[in-house]
Amino acid sequence: MTERAAGRLSKTQRQHLLAKLLAGHAVTSQEQAVELLAGDGVTATQATVSRDLDDLGAIKVRSGDGDAIYAIPELPKDQRAPDDHLRRVFGDWVVEVGSSLNLVVLRTPPGSAHVVGSALDRAALPEVLGTVAGDDTLIVVVSEDVGGRALGDRLRDLAGL
Repeated sequence: MTERAAGRLSKTQRQHLLAKLLAGHAVTSQEQAVELLAGDGVTATQATVSRDLDDLGAIKVRSGDGDAIYAIPELPKDQRAPDDHLRRVFGDWVVEVGSSLNLVVLRTPPGSAHVVGSALDRAALPEVLGTVAGDDTLIVVVSEDVGGRALGDRLRDLAGL
């Protein structure tokens, strides 16, 4: 990749590159990740790398030699999104929240429901049994002991509605 092309990476492209770097290197710090990105011609601050690691669901694990390194869990169920990531996604993409019995319906701009669904799935909330995303609507199936109204209120709060 040319340095000129790398400098114009989108957030998604930069995060994809970061994920590849984590898979190929024993990255022990955010500063090291910044240096590795720079080696590929991508300028990123430590704060940007920190947000990217959160978005990717990266966690610290012990390597074979005992060092704590960043890794991205292979199984989606093991990728946990932090609460601030969920709040950011809901604040940016959720425009309406409705609920009934054990369901919550979230409305988003066209083409965005999958983004919200993925973040909600990765948040691994115990009361969420599953999500189904369409183009601009997401259905959240909620455990009966919590109920749609209670989770709907919580998600509405996350979205700032």
